[in-house]
Parts: sequence; C-alpha cells; structure tokens
Amino acid sequence: MDFTFTDDQLLFQESVRDFLVNEVTPEKVRELWSADTGRSSELWSQLVELGLTAMTVPEAYGGLGMTELDFVLLAQECGYVALPAAIVHNALVAVPVVAAIESLAGNWLPKIAAGEAQIAIGLEANVFVEDAHTADLLLMQSGDELHAIDPATVSLRENTSVDPSRRLFLVEWTPASETCVASGSEGRQLIEAAFIRGALGVAAESLGLSQRMIDIAVQYTSERQQFGKPIGSFQAVKHLMSNVAYKLEYAKAPLARAAYAVASNLSDAAVAVSHAKLAATEVAQIAAKNTMQVHGATGMSQWSPLSGMYTWQRALRFADGPDEVHHQVIARAEVKAFQASNTRGTKGDS
Repeated sequence: MDFTFTDDQLLFQESVRDFLVNEVTPEKVRELWSADTGRSSELWSQLVELGLTAMTVPEAYGGLGMTELDFVLLAQECGYVALPAAIVHNALVAVPVVAAIESLAGNWLPKIAAGEAQIAIGLEANVFVEDAHTADLLLMQSGDELHAIDPATVSLRENTSVDPSRRLFLVEWTPASETCVASGSEGRQLIEAAFIRGALGVAAESLGLSQRMIDIAVQYTSERQQFGKPIGSFQAVKHLMSNVAYKLEYAKAPLARAAYAVASNLSDAAVAVSHAKLAATEVAQIAAKNTMQVHGATGMSQWSPLSGMYTWQRALRFADGPDEVHHQVIARAEVKAFQASNTRGTKGDS
C-alpha cells in the first residue's frame, strides 16, 4: 500500500505555498496587528479565489468535496506564514459540523464555499472564541447542546492575546430552545468532533510554523558572520538546528495519520489527533527556543520576522486543549486497551 500524498495533493500544496509566501509577508501580518478587525477582506477574497473556502464543502453544496487529508497539507502552509485569517478553522472545524446539521447545511454551506460566510464555533473547552467578531454565524456549546446564534444578538468582550494576530472574544449569550440545533448524543458527538478537528488544525499549523522558523534561522546563520565565518558553520549552531529538524520530520507522520483517521472516521481519531498535536506543538516550542537562541537579541525585535512566529507558537500550544488534556486522551485509551487485553487473557485462561 502507498501511504504517501498524491502528486495532485503535493502540487496544490506547492501552489498555495507560493501564493502565501509572496502575499502574506511578515510586514503585512504586522500591519494587520493595528487594524480594527485584524483581518483583511482583500486577503480573504484571494483565499476564496484559490478555492480554499470550498475545499471541504460537499459538492452538492457547491464545494470541492475534498477531505481533511487533502486540506492538512494546506493548513501547514497557513501555519508557515502565520496566516491572519480563519480559513483553517472554517475548513476543518466549521464545515463538517454545519454539514452534519440538516437545518443549517442547505443555507450556510453554499455561502461558506463561495467565501460569503464565516462560522465561529465556541466550545466550553476553549474559554474564548477566536474571530467571533468577523463571524456571520456562531455555533455555541451549552452542555451537550449546540446553538446557532446570530452574532448581532450577543455581547463580545475582547481578550488580549499573547499573539497580536489572534483576536479572542468572550461571547456572552443565553441558550434558548429556538436556537438549539443539536442536543443529547448528537450534540456530544458534534462537540467532540469539533474539538478533535480544531486540535488537528493546530497541529498542522504548528508544523508549518516550525518549518518557517527553521528556514528563517538557516538564512540568518548563513549570512551572519563571526570570526570571518558564517555562524551556521559552527558546531554549536548546527546542533541547535538539527535538534529541531529531526523532531519536525518525526512529527509529520503522526499528523498525516491523524488526518487520515479523521477523514476516515476511525475509532481512534481522537487519540491520533492528540498524539499529533502534542508532537507538533513540542516541535514548535523547541523551534522557537532554538531559532531565537541563534538569532540572539535581534530575534526579539518587533522588526524581526521571527518575533511574530515566536508569539504565535506560544498561543497555538494552548489552543484547542493544553498538553494535559491531550495526554489524558492518550492515557485513557491506553488504560482501556490494557483492560481489554487483560479481559481477553482471562477468558483464554478459563
């Protein structure tokens, strides 16, 4: 069996990377920090033209009908440029949830595919809702219920993030029977699916971000000279960079496995995603530390492209569940598997 990505998937990834690197420069990202919404309608229109908003929308609703396995490569590219747009959340989290709710799918999916609507999902596991201020519809959790809320009916309180690109809001709202679109077992399944998919997106963005920090550091160490030589030729610097590079390579397989598990609705999708997120955010944390070390004080300057990457990885680490939550997911699965194996062994002995 061939577990590699197809040529078409890799070609699409390359075309998206070329666009994002040219259009979403660190300078443009910094410009948006001081904008009222922190978002660019022009950039969003360009993402729509690329087809990113339509990728995971079913063909019956005007989308491309592609899967998480197709989109995960593009999510990495979004992380590579620290993209200040909610495209990953919409494609990986909002679209599958909306598609599963019959009362919402027909109206909202065509709008999402056309780039005319953005959906923000607020889960109780995440205190703040990212990009709630630009959402056309809010899907909010209340216990085992999901509610479809008109943003005009809620109160938003912005919370300052460690990353200036992230716009986080506390949404003040009141559950009502007429806004409930899923409850009971259906609600719980959709809430769990949204959390899992959110963590998958964070894992993908973290790997892309790690690669960008490595690339920035490699370029810097090849140009910065000391004692008449590029500092990248020094053994100590090589060790710092190689310690990141090999961890990045080892984290790619868990991410691909997690995307496959989610796309295929496998029973171990939650465990696979938790594994991927832990591996990816660890890489990003080490990448931030080591690349900042080779830059020295210049890396912390607001004019350094590395400074924005550094703050973004700190925010991503706690998004969609901190490390403890995902360690617990894996631990529970291991305990369950151990108990099952003991049960089988006892039956065999008898």
